[in-house]
Amino acid sequence: MTVLALADAGVDEIWARAATKAHGAILERIGAHHVIYSEASTGRRVAHAISGYMIDYFEFEDGFGIARTEAPRSTWGKPLSESLVRSRSNVTVVGVKRTGQNFIYAVPETVIEAGDELIVSGRTAEVDAFCQSR
Repeated sequence: MTVLALADAGVDEIWARAATKAHGAILERIGAHHVIYSEASTGRRVAHAISGYMIDYFEFEDGFGIARTEAPRSTWGKPLSESLVRSRSNVTVVGVKRTGQNFIYAVPETVIEAGDELIVSGRTAEVDAFCQSR
């Protein structure tokens, strides 16, 4: 009812939370511009976290994901340009976090060390596979 009232009032950006896809479809039909599926996205995020191979995870609706994971052994002691993460795993290392140091944005010259945490992005299945390869 609130979405309908806001739409009737001409509000430009209406955000609404839906419990199911059917609920979301109804909200969109009556005027919601953005529908959030908080329970579903939280469930996926927690499932990935408890799997043991991801520290954190975020998935977009189009099958694209971003994960925080421990650097796999195959990347240790090499710059990203030599470990070939992007061409072998089809994921992009966005950044690196070392214990006690600031986050750094990854570049081809970035050398990965044992214990590093990587932020990786790509298609969901490929991010999943990379994170499991530790």
